[in-house]
This record gives sequence, structure tokens and C-alpha cells, in this order.
Amino acid sequence: MIRRPLPFLALALLVLASACIPGSVGNGEYRNTAHHIKLGAVDDLYRFLTYTENRYPLVSAHRGGPTTGFPENAIETFENNYRYQPLIIECDIRMTRDSVLVLLHDETLGRTTTGSGKVADWNFPDLKELYLKDPDGETTGYRIPTLDEALRWGVGKVIFTLDVKRGVPYGMVIDAIQRNQAQAYSVIITYNAGQAAAVHQLAPDLMISASIHSREDLLRLNDRSIPDNRLVAFVGTTPVDASVYNLLHDHGILCILGTIGNIDRQAATRGDTVYRRLVESGADILATDRPREAGNALHTYRNVHQLTSNFIQ
Repeated sequence: MIRRPLPFLALALLVLASACIPGSVGNGEYRNTAHHIKLGAVDDLYRFLTYTENRYPLVSAHRGGPTTGFPENAIETFENNYRYQPLIIECDIRMTRDSVLVLLHDETLGRTTTGSGKVADWNFPDLKELYLKDPDGETTGYRIPTLDEALRWGVGKVIFTLDVKRGVPYGMVIDAIQRNQAQAYSVIITYNAGQAAAVHQLAPDLMISASIHSREDLLRLNDRSIPDNRLVAFVGTTPVDASVYNLLHDHGILCILGTIGNIDRQAATRGDTVYRRLVESGADILATDRPREAGNALHTYRNVHQLTSNFIQ
């Protein structure tokens, strides 16, 4: 069942009461305090990421939520964003020439670092000497993190969705997750049923983000014996028909809607209530380049509907 918008009076009462809500300030925004997602075991992750009518909608910070002074795929950027809200961190994994897994989106270094050339042509000790650039192209004092460093930082703080780039073996990513005992807060992103099946075969306990746009997409995953409680569904980057949300919710599967691009631009122009309406329409997680603004809108939604979770501290 999809929650319907509450009347204007409820929103007005929320504004009056927001000063009394822990972690909020008078305008409904979060205070600058950490909001931990505490998941002690992988079963906790299954429960937290299973749809119910009282599900707790979340923001996923695309590439960690870069902004002025804070580069994409940097632990310092993750820290800057998770302090304001319970957060999923989407980040990207590349591999160096000497087979070290690092967090970088691009195949080449020029846009986001002080280096040049392909990531795969660099050994990690040399790569570690580079500095990261923020979205404005300004050099920061931050270095390229390894996947291991990010997983160690994230325990008891966030959930990671890990975008495994071309040429990076799923087995190496899974080894890193297991080595850091990060199964309870890691989700591997896949783009088709074959990739999802490969991950599930290697690590049946891990959760998978799978692209699901129709009943046929879900059936292809089920035919590969991937249980519903191992799945979160990425439903695309444009508004989704209610039938897709209803199908997935009937299976207990949460839906990630990517607002990166057009929807984020609409929200910047029309107001951040755009994000709240997406959740009212059925989206459960918003993957966004505007995590602070989307987070404030979801914070309002959760307070209006009095949504809480034992896993949020």
C-alpha cells in the first residue's frame, strides 16, 4: 500500500513541533549530528531493506554526495554527509595495475584527481600520492581511498551500495566485504540478471541491487533462484508507474529511484517537495546528487508519518 499525502494541517503542525524532534532544527532540517544505521548482522540488513507499509525511506548519496570542497568517492565526503541523516552511500570500485581495489568512478584519472591516464595503468603506491578534486575541479587535501578503508569506516554508520566497474572481478569485491565483515552493510549493484546470478552464486548471503522495470525482469531473477529478500530494485531515473511499485512491494522488495539528472534539476527549480511526492508515489530510496535537500524532504515525510526504525540511532 502506498501512503497518501497528509492534509496541509498536518504539515503545518509538523513545522510547529519540529523544534522538539531530536536531530531537527526549527525549519525541519537535521542538526549537524551523526545518524547511524546500526546493523549488527546480515539478517538485520534483510529486515531493514524489506518493504512494509511502515518502511523507513532513505537517501542514497550518489558517489557519496560530492559538493564544494568535498570530492566524489572520498571518505571525508561520506563523513560530511552521514552526519546530517541516516544514509546509504553509493560508491564506485576500480582496480589498479597491482590489483588494489580503490574508489573511483572514471576509467581515467584526469577529471577527479591530480593524475592522468588510466587507473588500471597505475600501481597503488603511486596512486596514493595523488589528490582528489571536488566537483568544481579544485584540488582538495584528500586522497583516493581503498575499498577496505571505506568498509572499515562505514561499520555502524551507513549502508554501502557498491558499483563494480568493468574489469573488476566480483570475487575480489566479495573477498573485501567478507574480510572486513561488512556483509551487514554492503549491497552489490548489478545491471542484469546474469550479473546478479553471478554475485548470488559467489555469496548467497549478500544483498544485491538489481535493475527491475517489469514483472519479466523480476521473473528472470527468480528463475536464477535469487530470493526476494536478497534484492533491492533499481527502477530507473524517471517517474515509475504505480504498478511497478505495487509488484515489487508485494514481494517485499524496496525500490530505489534515481533522481540524478532531470528529477534533481526539477527539485532545484520547483522545490524539494518533489522528493516527498516521489516517496508518496511509492519510491523507498532516492539516489540523488542532492543528498542534503532530498534528506530534508524525507525527514519531513518520516516525521509527518511518525516513521521510526530500531536500526537508526
